[in-house]
Amino acid sequence: MANKIPVTPQQRTKLFIHLAVFIIVNLILWMTYDKAPLRVDVNGWAYVWPIWITAAWGLSFIGHYAALYTNYEDEGIEEYQRQKNN
Repeated sequence: MANKIPVTPQQRTKLFIHLAVFIIVNLILWMTYDKAPLRVDVNGWAYVWPIWITAAWGLSFIGHYAALYTNYEDEGIEEYQRQKNN
């Protein structure tokens, strides 16, 4: 069975910085959307533009997390390197 590659402290720090920036920026976006004086309501409904940014960035964060915590060593890497060099 393949061994799990351990997460380094630097990688964990970068992930937490990513999360902190994600939360702060999204709070600002949603507060801007909520308090915008020029928000156009049509029959009590306004276009929810921050959802696109939140969704895309959220998927990016999930990918960052998955890249760190679901990373395993490739058992065949030595054989691949040997074949590549010959």
